[in-house]
Amino acid sequence: MIALVLSVPVLTSCSDGGEYKVGVVDLMLLKRQKVEAVTLASEINADGLEVDMGRLGHSTTFEFNTLNKDAVVAQYKEAAASGNVEIACLSMSGFLSKDFSAEEGSVAAVKDCIDMMVRIGTKVGYLPLGRRCDLLMNPEKTDAVVAKLKEIAEYAAANDVVIAVETSLDADGELKLLEEVASPNIKISFSVGNTIRSERDLFGELKILGAENIAQLHVSNGDGKWIENDVDMDMPRLKETLDDMGWDGWLIVDRSRDKDNPGDVVWNYSANVKYLKSIFQKK
Repeated sequence: MIALVLSVPVLTSCSDGGEYKVGVVDLMLLKRQKVEAVTLASEINADGLEVDMGRLGHSTTFEFNTLNKDAVVAQYKEAAASGNVEIACLSMSGFLSKDFSAEEGSVAAVKDCIDMMVRIGTKVGYLPLGRRCDLLMNPEKTDAVVAKLKEIAEYAAANDVVIAVETSLDADGELKLLEEVASPNIKISFSVGNTIRSERDLFGELKILGAENIAQLHVSNGDGKWIENDVDMDMPRLKETLDDMGWDGWLIVDRSRDKDNPGDVVWNYSANVKYLKSIFQKK
């Protein structure tokens, strides 16, 4: 599933490395759409928080979405300011169990998310295409996805935000998808874990996509062990690759919990955040 998130990547000279921030996910902190997640992210020493929009259910938009209340948005902003935590992005994880290509209300739901992004003050919306809209297994869905993303792109451009799409395609396939959508407001949300589990060349895939096409990265490789104990995750080489590409932004940890105590979110995510900062924020 689910990255490193930068609002909109900026191409810079990165001889000394990019500016990387480390975020966590409210859903995985067991605090979905709860303001306490901001405080918990601060306690973990994360720089930012990915806030989930809630489930889609049978509705045409997100159910139990508290972000449409001015008072709640104000609470988030106040908590973020006092805890020195940014809202890294809004996540539309509800699409993991939906067919984005076929759902009648999918475009309206993403537009609702964009409205919330503007209200809460974040530039990236995370849109994962789940199993029911797996473009690798169901390439016939591509045309419908492209048509919907084009419509979403216009709304995203009008609001100066980016929708970061996560797919099952390899880098070449994602580049082709982006070329068909043809909008700088639609980019890729890159999953390090998905790439590793698909036995693709992680560093080669990143270079194929290019800095300008990547809005964010999720850096977990499933659950069972911390990032520093996962032999499949070479974080120093990942930083070197991203530096060479001229990309900087957010590293968002969604899983990577120790198998012996997965429920202790502070213990697990504090360890992952500390390790990532030791690599990506080393001066």
